[in-house]
Amino acid sequence: MALTAGVVAVQGDVSEHADALRRAGAAHGREVAVEAIRTAGVVPDCDLLALPGGESTAISRLLGDEGIAPEIVAHVEAGKPVLATCAGLIVASTDAGDDRVDELGLVDATVERNAFGRQADSFEAPLDVAGLDDPFPAVFIRAPVVAAVGDDVDVLARWDGRPVAIRDGPVVATSFHPELTDDDRLHSLAFFEGPDHSTD
Repeated sequence: MALTAGVVAVQGDVSEHADALRRAGAAHGREVAVEAIRTAGVVPDCDLLALPGGESTAISRLLGDEGIAPEIVAHVEAGKPVLATCAGLIVASTDAGDDRVDELGLVDATVERNAFGRQADSFEAPLDVAGLDDPFPAVFIRAPVVAAVGDDVDVLARWDGRPVAIRDGPVVATSFHPELTDDDRLHSLAFFEGPDHSTD
């Protein structure tokens, strides 16, 4: 039976996440049907959910305006997995450090926006990630950083001593863009190799 994966499509790398979801599913013997989410009513039918990057203030506003935000919260409360990347991490946090962002509170974390600089300061780095045997080629673009986490949050990876990948229950959130590589191991980790919420 195919899994339904939703990619929040108000901004960000929608097709790249969709491709990575399909590859990760295939690697685990699961067919994944991907739905682009632009309006309310789609999230409740999804088994998996990706919250891509983009501009965090715009994403949070659009999620609220379209009525998608409470559906994402309900998805997590039901124990279903989410992967939130870059601006998705900011929106998913409990404290984005910006009054213009209406946080979803999915991960108990305080985030600093653009902590690694502007677009011109983008870089790629081999990242040691808990649960992965080999370094992950992490792409940082105007990346946020996790300034603090709650007691129940697992730090999966650090760069320059600062957390850049975390897990809080069924939610994995990264400062970087795993979808911009051909490496689908982060999507596998989030959706198929996690703790008891795994869809495998």
